[in-house]
Amino acid sequence: MIEKHPINPLRIRKITGSFAFIEHRFRSFIKTLTHQELLLYFFLVLAADQQGLSYYTADRICSCLKISLKQYLKARQSLIRKDLIAFDGRFFQVLSLPFFTPLGGLCD
Repeated sequence: MIEKHPINPLRIRKITGSFAFIEHRFRSFIKTLTHQELLLYFFLVLAADQQGLSYYTADRICSCLKISLKQYLKARQSLIRKDLIAFDGRFFQVLSLPFFTPLGGLCD
């Protein structure tokens, strides 16, 4: 087994009181998502409260992520179809990961 040591021991990350959380199993989804889908998903995770809810507007998301409205709409629809997020027209919810594992996984 590889022995690991922090590169900068003074800057070891501590997770305290934050809601932003990426499940370890998400690694198996990475290869199945486009750049825009990954950007939108991570943005929504960072913006979400403890129930996974957020309510950023499309304009604000596009501005923050530097993507077009068309790219945003395509990424949003794809993440919904892949069962990673829900959207009711106003609120987003980052969903718990589906039980299926997509084909792919980490980059080769």
